[in-house]
Amino acid sequence: MAEQATFIYEGTNRDGKKVKGETRGANIGLVKADLRRQGITPKTVKKKAKPLFGGGGSKPITTADIAVFGRQLATMMKAGVPLVQSFDITGQGHSNPAMRDLILDIKADVEAGGTFASAIRKHPIYFDDLFCNLVDAGEQSGALETLLEKVATYKEKTEALKGKIKKALTYPIAVLVVAFVVTAILLIFVVPVFADMFSNFGADLPAFTQFVVNLSDAVIDTWYVIAFVIAASVTAFIQSYKRSPALRHKIDMLLLRLPVISDLTLKSAVARFSRTLATMFAAGVPLVEAMDSVAGASGNRVYRQAILKIKDEISSGAQLQSSMGAYPELFPNMVIQMVAIGEESGALDEMLSKVADYYEEQVDDAVDGLTALMEPAIMVFLAIVVGGLVIAMYLPIFKMGAVV
Repeated sequence: MAEQATFIYEGTNRDGKKVKGETRGANIGLVKADLRRQGITPKTVKKKAKPLFGGGGSKPITTADIAVFGRQLATMMKAGVPLVQSFDITGQGHSNPAMRDLILDIKADVEAGGTFASAIRKHPIYFDDLFCNLVDAGEQSGALETLLEKVATYKEKTEALKGKIKKALTYPIAVLVVAFVVTAILLIFVVPVFADMFSNFGADLPAFTQFVVNLSDAVIDTWYVIAFVIAASVTAFIQSYKRSPALRHKIDMLLLRLPVISDLTLKSAVARFSRTLATMFAAGVPLVEAMDSVAGASGNRVYRQAILKIKDEISSGAQLQSSMGAYPELFPNMVIQMVAIGEESGALDEMLSKVADYYEEQVDDAVDGLTALMEPAIMVFLAIVVGGLVIAMYLPIFKMGAVV
């Protein structure tokens, strides 16, 4: 297929009313033909000019954008709006030009005779296997709007879960960064002023004060080396994390063993596992096929490895609950029992949805508990670091006062 471009059009519809908007196409001729098929008589069609300075306010497409897209499509299709027209409405009404272009690209592929599932499979960066599989199942079963609603709910739930975890991590990281900056400012700008004043005392400084002064001198003399080492270390870690599966596996394993953090990690992984499997199983995706998407969505490589082993056991005829029972450290007994009840009653998706709801609430509670636990610990840390520097600077003054 030729490269798609964005075109701006003006024309009249079947009722003679003026309409205008944007659409995607290979060239003006094909765009005009496409508009006529939609009942629009085009008067002007021109290629949309690219902004002079780059993206023109275009933002990256986020998972939240994809979730909203799925929800809007499901709502419009339930209201009886045809799929292609739904693409037009969602695409032209989107505030993010990148998302608008993506939707119009999908629309162009569908209008060219492709399926919705095949169109989104061309954009794997934005649409994962789970989204594509559910859309494919919906098109084959004739229940696309129902499956779109399920995938939209799934995306919204997973985004909410990610938001809770980010909330747990953002606060302590932000406070530690502020503490580091404040400490650097004190050592570079404040301590030298006191050091100059102390040099006129003509007496030895207390050991703690002398240590802080020496530390300040070292930071001032080698700040560029320290900055380079920190930047290089962070960059090296990020690159190693991206390129080394073994390192990512070790870090994920560490997260499952650290006090306090392990509880949040386990609950969030179980919530993802349950929500993803419930969504795919409810859509009619066979259990064995669903496990690949479930493994990818777990968010932890230890869980991913275990889920793929469970998949192999299920392929050999084992039950899901018995396969999960081999990993009691990853799947709590309550989860295994709920899965067993679901398998026996034929309501596995319903049981897994209840497990997901329960553990998503548990993650929320764990985040609140972690935040409440970290607040006093962070305050103590700040008091020790910043307060220690202040005390070190005033110790000589206190010593002089005692002598007087």
